[in-house]
Amino acid sequence: MPRLKIDLPLFFGLLLLSAVSLVILWSAGGEQSVIVRNQAIRITVAFTGMLIVAQVRPDTWFRWSPYIYGVGMVMLLLVLIVGYTGKGAQRWLDLGLIRFQPSELMKIGVPMMLAWVLARRPLPPSTPSLFYAGAILALPAILILRQPDLGTTIMIVMSGTLIIFLAGFAWRSIGKLALLGAIAAPFLWQLLRDYQKQRILTLFDPWSDPLGAGYHSIQSMIAIGSGGMQGRGWTQGSQSQLEFIPERHTDFIFSVFSEEFGFIGVLLLFTLYVAITARGLYIAFYTQDTYSRLLAGSLSMTFFFYVFVNVGMVAGLLPVVGVPLPLISYGGTSMVTLMAGFGILMGIQNHRSLMSR
Repeated sequence: MPRLKIDLPLFFGLLLLSAVSLVILWSAGGEQSVIVRNQAIRITVAFTGMLIVAQVRPDTWFRWSPYIYGVGMVMLLLVLIVGYTGKGAQRWLDLGLIRFQPSELMKIGVPMMLAWVLARRPLPPSTPSLFYAGAILALPAILILRQPDLGTTIMIVMSGTLIIFLAGFAWRSIGKLALLGAIAAPFLWQLLRDYQKQRILTLFDPWSDPLGAGYHSIQSMIAIGSGGMQGRGWTQGSQSQLEFIPERHTDFIFSVFSEEFGFIGVLLLFTLYVAITARGLYIAFYTQDTYSRLLAGSLSMTFFFYVFVNVGMVAGLLPVVGVPLPLISYGGTSMVTLMAGFGILMGIQNHRSLMSR
């Protein structure tokens, strides 16, 4: 019987993070066992998927990358044509038994495709290669932004940008792209919906509309500040238990955690996130082939960027864009996608000598 191949440091780090999720969800969900039970089921499904993906050799992902990206693009087009609309956004494909969000597939499909393209070309990438990579990144980003889903768009753009950066992107070229981005910003602004523009403007002065657009940020900052050094105690947070914090078990769960466990708890949580990210970067650093190195590096840094965006969002440092706290917030689709990415990382670690590219 073949032995199950996993990376133990990564596995136990993720297991500990999932345990933290169940603990804080009991409080954030109003001590409702159904929320904790549903999250436990999703964690089990996500871990099972991760272990299955971890057994796949990286050269298999190399061959499949264009097909995964192509299927994802077709699905994104179908979403715009026949997609299911919910809460004002058209993001899902209704498959009968389940509703599937194709943008989640592209969180892995885009970095896979970019790693595949750049691994087949001399590095650092030439200008034509950069334009080609930019087109691969821009097409799904535009389609997802039209759904609209600003949070997922940001994450996909970041995952692709990290791939290009890890490929040896020169600082001079980064400066040119930054200038190009600044020039394109007014045009991108016009693509945003009114509520998305309002979220960005509210970032600079949430107190201008404390009961409207600024309510989320203000209540979240109050909860974080009231936690102090040691926190108010598990299930004892006034902001969360009195339901002043909106979306307290999903996007704003970090506010609940900060209020109840304080600065010390937040520091320990950040340490766990950094340890998981560092393990992923360790795997990327010691990987022998270009494709696996680029993909592993992007998946690891994108995971940390998830944390950065969510914490910045709930702390009032970034606009509210609907990015959950990875593996802590209540939800299933994002968790499965993240764990599949970690499964790929484990597969790269387990089969480091199988690729020659």
